[in-house]
Amino acid sequence: MIKEIIVVEGKDDTAAIKRAVEADTIETGGSAIGEAVLKRVELAKERRGVIIFTDPDHAGERIRRIVAQRVPGCKHAFLPQEEAMYKGDIGVENATPEAIRKALANVRTEQLAGEGGSIEVAWEDLIEAGLIVHPQASGRREIIGKLLGIGYANGKTFFKRCVSFRITKTEFNEARRRMEQQLEQERG
Repeated sequence: MIKEIIVVEGKDDTAAIKRAVEADTIETGGSAIGEAVLKRVELAKERRGVIIFTDPDHAGERIRRIVAQRVPGCKHAFLPQEEAMYKGDIGVENATPEAIRKALANVRTEQLAGEGGSIEVAWEDLIEAGLIVHPQASGRREIIGKLLGIGYANGKTFFKRCVSFRITKTEFNEARRRMEQQLEQERG
């Protein structure tokens, strides 16, 4: 049984989670998150902790932002898009139980503002790694986001995740090395 309550978008996501693990969920009901749902998430965070596990698409990221802003310090589980895809539809409900278990085994916890610690990964590191201001920046962020377990995001959000999830310089450099190897293999 997972101690934390998992925040998902809908009933189909809950069913997929329950096929993979024993856990309780809170369903947001999609992107129109009501006040009552946010209050339940706040109470869940206080009592048991919360893992936000939304779809790896624009709507899912919007829901993740709304919940994380309202309830700071949540844990986050990320599913790569290709593991959440079925016939052109992207969602947690399409993931295999193994993919869900893997995402939940690699949760990241947000660092709350003022919680000490220094920023290890700098904006310049992202530029140097070709994650921003690079012709293939988007694809590179997708690869390294999967390797770091923080999901895909635009440059600004990717940097914020590196900071809030306390990605170390060592973790970043190792993921960058593996990304470069993967890209080299793809080139042939």
